[in-house]
Amino acid sequence: MTKPSATALARMHQTLQSYEGSAREYDKLVDPHRPPHILKALRQLVEAVPPGGRVLEIGSGPGRDADVLESLGLAVRRTDATQAFIDLMAERGQRAELLNVVTDELGGPYDGVLAMGVLIHVDRNQTDAVLRKIHAALRPGGAFLAAMREGEGETTGEYHTVCWTRERFTERLAAAGLSVVWDADSVGRDGNNWIIYLARRAP
Repeated sequence: MTKPSATALARMHQTLQSYEGSAREYDKLVDPHRPPHILKALRQLVEAVPPGGRVLEIGSGPGRDADVLESLGLAVRRTDATQAFIDLMAERGQRAELLNVVTDELGGPYDGVLAMGVLIHVDRNQTDAVLRKIHAALRPGGAFLAAMREGEGETTGEYHTVCWTRERFTERLAAAGLSVVWDADSVGRDGNNWIIYLARRAP
């Protein structure tokens, strides 16, 4: 795996520190009752994995999506790169682990991997390597669900955010051995356009 540049590491550190400081405020913004388009996407993942399948969630945040998946019968390994989110989930009696998708091993194999609004914070030059790690963590035929901000370019500041067009991110998934089988557009609470992708590793 290509080692992240000093600039990429600095941006990642800044983003994580920002989440450390805003985790509880962020938690208040995330409705425990997930919006219809998120529920639809999560059900797509449930249908793509075996009953009771094991799923890795990258960037669980407050853990609301994991709550849904567990209520639908999946076993979720909750992870986040931010200690404040780990602590929030622990307060609710949920076990979660620190995991940074860029620098850590993912374990596995898993029937599914979930990364909702997380890979937007991965440096563009690290995205291929991260997608290859996700492919390697999946069982043959395994499913990957990801929500990405649509567009071009990137933003800097408290949170480093990388945008991808549908065509370019689909190409990056394919290059990592992941084929898109379903996608859907939505508008986030931030007013930005998002695309949710369900991709599969070949059987």
